[in-house]
Amino acid sequence: SDEKAQILRDMGVEHIINRKTANYKFWKDEHTHDESEWRRLGSDIRDMTGEDPDIVFEHPGRQTFAASVYVTKKGGTVVTCAATSGFMMEFDNRHFWMRLKNLVGSHFANYQESWQANRLIAKGMIHPVLSQTFSLADVGEAAYQVHNNMHEGKLAVLCLAPSEGLGITNPELRAKVGEANISRFRRA
Repeated sequence: SDEKAQILRDMGVEHIINRKTANYKFWKDEHTHDESEWRRLGSDIRDMTGEDPDIVFEHPGRQTFAASVYVTKKGGTVVTCAATSGFMMEFDNRHFWMRLKNLVGSHFANYQESWQANRLIAKGMIHPVLSQTFSLADVGEAAYQVHNNMHEGKLAVLCLAPSEGLGITNPELRAKVGEANISRFRRA
């Protein structure tokens, strides 16, 4: 959406493709890919950046996976880290094996990488941003928003805490990071 694109620009992203405006249709029907749409996406990327992407982080899954494999640079990598549009992926293997591409499955990080990321968060060097917080009773709405790509940042569910903000243990660091950075994607 235009709103999400503006948030990305505010964060310093230089090249953005608004999928809704571009209206890519990677499937002709439930069983048939539309390779001309993959080529159109690849052309749009090259027009903006001058080259094919080295790495494509593939979140949606079935709807976009084949296009992601197609647009990735020869010798590049597709990192699959979700499948919100379906877990059963189909793609033209020729675009994968003939162009020497790599496929990596990721569930964010292993224990050590998670610890290091949390350390950077604790130092205020990186900060995940929160869009919205839900009560446990509203967890279904949170799942619905994730499934339908209706959020910009992280969604949280209050499980044991009666209200937000109870996990803040370092108010000085929070002030240093800045409320605007923490709540960049925040909805009322």
